[in-house]
Amino acid sequence: MTFKQKLHAYLQLTRFDKPVGIELLLWPTLWGVFLASFGTGDAQSGALPGLKIVVIFALGAILMRAAGCAINDFADRKVDGHVSRTKGRPLADGRLSGKEAVGAFLGLSLISASLLLFLPLQVFYWSLGAVALAFIYPFMKRYTHLPQAFLAAAFGWAIPMAYVAVQGAPDIWCWLLFIAYMCWTMAYDTQYAMADREDDLKIGVKSTAILFGRYDVLIISLFQVAFLLLMGVILWHYFAQSVLGLIPVFGLGLVAMMFAKQNSACATREPIACFQAFLANIWVGRYVFALVAISCAWVSLQG
Repeated sequence: MTFKQKLHAYLQLTRFDKPVGIELLLWPTLWGVFLASFGTGDAQSGALPGLKIVVIFALGAILMRAAGCAINDFADRKVDGHVSRTKGRPLADGRLSGKEAVGAFLGLSLISASLLLFLPLQVFYWSLGAVALAFIYPFMKRYTHLPQAFLAAAFGWAIPMAYVAVQGAPDIWCWLLFIAYMCWTMAYDTQYAMADREDDLKIGVKSTAILFGRYDVLIISLFQVAFLLLMGVILWHYFAQSVLGLIPVFGLGLVAMMFAKQNSACATREPIACFQAFLANIWVGRYVFALVAISCAWVSLQG
């Protein structure tokens, strides 16, 4: 195998060629960074995060998502070849070995850990939870129908880390944001699992799509409603006393419309439609980040 072919295989292993997952982790991480920073100011003026902490958490999200993909493919190396959508992955077709995947996971985790040198020591201790969750969640689909919950916790752990970095400790609003993110992740990763449900049933892999059965779209909707309610409470807390009032809360109405369109597609149970609904969550992440960031900036500049 040439160097170019090997490099392409590593890009596929870490999904740098498919940045969807990067965005699904990056934007919520930045929700946490901006809201944690805003909370350090008063209700009328708030505060904005420094460029350094934004860059550190953005890079950390990108690197840990890539590390998670590498260990995921290691865990699935014996089953990916039996799934039509994943049979072309580099471990499934033999272009990379299991040792190379583990090496990529460790290397990316180490590079990500080096970013912690620029943050308070407490963040390092909290980061151990993120690494542990990132390592174990790919294996959970063998033991539980709720691997999506472990994925949500792994991806969302950057939120309490952001609060620790900015405020010194997570508060109740941090945990509400974490739970909101978990609800959203449970919803979109169930959509993702619906696209693979038939293959997963054949090879004996567990998922929420299998667990929820014919109630899948209904339960996805309940997770999405929980996300909207929690985010509404969070945005009310941070902005209701500012010049914006309830405008950020009402801004979630567009997210509700996005969710309705996704669920209409998922109701067909067609794998392609379910996968497209999953992909549409990129716009949810982007929009909520824009809503949070613009709200924080507007209040801070007005103050």
